[in-house]
Amino acid sequence: MRIAVASGKGGTGKTLIATSLALSLEGAHILDADVEEPNCSLFLDLDTKKIATATVPIPDIDTDLCTLCGKCSDSCEYNALANLPGQILLFDKICHGCGVCSYVCPEDAITEVDKPLGYIFEGKNEHITFHYGELIVGEELATPVISRLMKTIDKNDKIVIVDSPPGSACPMVEAIHGADFVILAGEPTPFGLSDMKIVVESLIKLGTKFGVIINKDGVGNNELELFCKENEIPILMKIPFDMEIAKQNSVGIPLVKGFPEYESKFQNLYSNIEEMVKNE
Repeated sequence: MRIAVASGKGGTGKTLIATSLALSLEGAHILDADVEEPNCSLFLDLDTKKIATATVPIPDIDTDLCTLCGKCSDSCEYNALANLPGQILLFDKICHGCGVCSYVCPEDAITEVDKPLGYIFEGKNEHITFHYGELIVGEELATPVISRLMKTIDKNDKIVIVDSPPGSACPMVEAIHGADFVILAGEPTPFGLSDMKIVVESLIKLGTKFGVIINKDGVGNNELELFCKENEIPILMKIPFDMEIAKQNSVGIPLVKGFPEYESKFQNLYSNIEEMVKNE
């Protein structure tokens, strides 16, 4: 089963939940898909190594063949090409590698070259398998890196936990694609609820089954809990607002290590999710 952990905003506890769940289950495969700021490795006692490079194909224009007809720039949905009086200018930072420019070029003046966007890292021990992606500083396209990261999932993996990027944009959608269930890490504040509603709307449109874990319970108000009840969204667990949890989290101690009683709680959480997926 594949479970993704998502949230409407950063700082709600996605990594705390994802690492706790993975460490509570024997043989889990955890992926950190928050490639702009991966931090699961801070809570996992693993040595990691780079195993792959994530790339995107960008156009390489042969100026000897190019007639400056402008069909490539006219066809580019992302405005990554500009037809200037003496050249076709490429903005490689916003090129999505769709390949339409080379397809429409009547002179076959455009070929594609791979541009590195990020790297994939791996760590393993007898209990857990871990992969994460890391976007190269200055690059903007996180989705291709996440897509490459997802290729590390093996068909023999029994339990896959994906720590998704925050928000509801393309990187989050790419990270939860193929998930059997999504855990939403919710923060009981007005800001947390506002962003949660956007993600909930996205998950409903995607037809993905999901539930909510309320983290930092007690720090704000009960509007998030009321929203879940009114919309029949299952509340899977509550993690209290506790200064001791925050202190241990700040120095990289996983919740299930600092508070061993949570190990059985996350094992029960997995069993409950498994039952919900089977019933669906």
